[in-house]
Amino acid sequence: MRETLKVINELKDKGLIIDYAIGGGIAALFYIEPFLTYDLDVFIISVERADEKNLILLSPMFNHLKSKGYSWKGEHIVIGGVPVQFIPADELEKEAVGNAKVIEYEGIKAKVITPEYLIAILLRAGRKKDIEKIEKLLEQTDVDRKKLEEILNKFGLKEKFKSLKEL
Repeated sequence: MRETLKVINELKDKGLIIDYAIGGGIAALFYIEPFLTYDLDVFIISVERADEKNLILLSPMFNHLKSKGYSWKGEHIVIGGVPVQFIPADELEKEAVGNAKVIEYEGIKAKVITPEYLIAILLRAGRKKDIEKIEKLLEQTDVDRKKLEEILNKFGLKEKFKSLKEL
């Protein structure tokens, strides 16, 4: 994981991405009891380069990684033995990246999405495993309920969260 974080920080330092934060299962592990997770989800704010179809181009970042010898495995690029999925951030995720918590892992600084934003992102995805992570975050973490409510309201997730609590 150490090498993986170094490479992700290098992408930012080289200007291939503007910013990033770790999300998904690995982010949840910073706040709750351990569970099995397969990959590292990295939400990125990309350098806005669009093609003729107005699609964001991630090829400069992926070409850089490929030139360093990292290979693809399905939808992941394997960096330091860790399957990494780079996810271009939408508005919710951009805000989450901007408010991410800086942590240190084996001497390497990294950004991790805070529990409040993580809950919103997981809630929006809504898969069974995401709902289970939300429940654990609510039980095992000191979630700022006021901040969570602000995020849920802002991104239209209040009713979905309310129905989750009724289950």
